[in-house]
Amino acid sequence: MDFTLEVIPLPVTDIDRARDFYRDKVGFHVDIDQEVMPGMRIVQLTPPGSGCSIALGEAIWGMTESETTPAPGTYQGLQLCVADIEAARAELVERGLDVSEPVRYAPDDGATFVYFTDPDGNGWSIQEYRRRATEPLHQALTRQPAG
Repeated sequence: MDFTLEVIPLPVTDIDRARDFYRDKVGFHVDIDQEVMPGMRIVQLTPPGSGCSIALGEAIWGMTESETTPAPGTYQGLQLCVADIEAARAELVERGLDVSEPVRYAPDDGATFVYFTDPDGNGWSIQEYRRRATEPLHQALTRQPAG
C-alpha cells in the first residue's frame, strides 16, 4: 500500500491574499479555487514539479472533534527543493519575493538554503539538492527497495 503525502493544509488569515502570494510571488499553480460545499471554500496550490500541494481554507480544520485550528503564521520549516538555488532565488526575486541570500552550511549537496515567509509569517526554506537535476525524486523512489 502506497501512502503519498499530497496536501498540506496551511493556516492563513486571508485566503485571497495568500492565494495571490503563492501564485504570483512563489510561482505555485492554482489547482482549485472553489466552494466545495456550502460555506467551505478551498484553494489548493502546487509548486511546479511537486506531487504535494498546499490547501488554504477557513473550514479545513475541525472536521473531527479532536482537530484544532492552528493559528496563521505558526507553520515553520515548510521546505521546497530545487536543483539550482541561484536560479531559483533569481526567479523568486524577479517575481518580487523577499527571499534571503543563500546560506551554505557545508559544501555537500543538500546543505544550501534560502528562506522566506508568507504574508502571515509561515516560514519556508528552499534547499538546493543538485542531484535532482540528473535524478528526479520520482526516479530515485522507484529504485528504493520495498520496506
